Amino acid sequence: MDNSSKCCDFNTPILDKVLPPILYVEFIFGLMGNVFALSMFFFHRDTWKPNSIYLAHLAVADAVVLFCLPFRADYYRKGKDWVYGDAFCRILLFLLAASRAAGIFFLTAIAVDRYLKIVHPLNRINRMGLRYALWVSVGLWGLIIAMTVYLLTDEHFYYRNNRTQCESFNICLGNNALSDWHNSFYVIQFFVPSCIVSYCTACIMRQLKSKTVDTQGKIKRAVQFILAVALVFIICFFPSNVSRIAVWVLKSWHNECHYFTDANVAFYATVCFTYFNSVLNPIVYYFSSPAFSGSLKKLYMKLLGTLKKNPVAL
Repeated sequence: MDNSSKCCDFNTPILDKVLPPILYVEFIFGLMGNVFALSMFFFHRDTWKPNSIYLAHLAVADAVVLFCLPFRADYYRKGKDWVYGDAFCRILLFLLAASRAAGIFFLTAIAVDRYLKIVHPLNRINRMGLRYALWVSVGLWGLIIAMTVYLLTDEHFYYRNNRTQCESFNICLGNNALSDWHNSFYVIQFFVPSCIVSYCTACIMRQLKSKTVDTQGKIKRAVQFILAVALVFIICFFPSNVSRIAVWVLKSWHNECHYFTDANVAFYATVCFTYFNSVLNPIVYYFSSPAFSGSLKKLYMKLLGTLKKNPVAL
């Protein structure tokens, strides 16, 4: 343990071997999915709706995550040795935290928008246009930046064992206001939106059961969409939050670093699933509207027709 900072230093060779290939795979597949999604938003979409605005901001948040992943993969590949300097360390950790929160908040905004349109179709919020959605998006980004900007002001650059570590989730013993807030916000930003998404899901499913006829399939599509959102929440964010809570519980029992070795490995292994959010979000886009899924089918048929006209010789 470093006595000056009271933060634990762990040697985790298994993470240094496992995490880089996972992060590179997430980067490649996430890049493919989000390049396609952004092209659909900006080149193959005839009309914009509030839901489209939230989806576009979600895609931007995913793009920021994907920008950060190669640097984190390189960091672990070098045995947790950061070579890009203190300033970029702060910027990268801020971007990761902000884009992770943005991914959660905009998924929640999309779920609430769908809930209002299906369960409360006469609510005046549904009659508000793109300007309303833009102001909501600006407000969400303002909240996210206000909640994570401290990462730019605090040092996360540590010299230990001939290596330079760049971490925001160090396990620090004793009281540290910024560290406590960082961990608190990480858990709050998941569980509060999860409760909102769960409520929206239950209400929309109840609405589907109460409707004997769904002529246009709007409610059924809404159920599929919001279940896709819930699936992303569970797969990507639930495991790391459970492991972070486990660290809190251990801190209430122990004050020596060796008790946290397994919890530290579990957290950094599961935090990689939060980046997997950028890979799964194109599934959310697919169920978001008939226009998006229809554009995908048209593109598929066009590519299929091109391949039939110009078969590749094997």
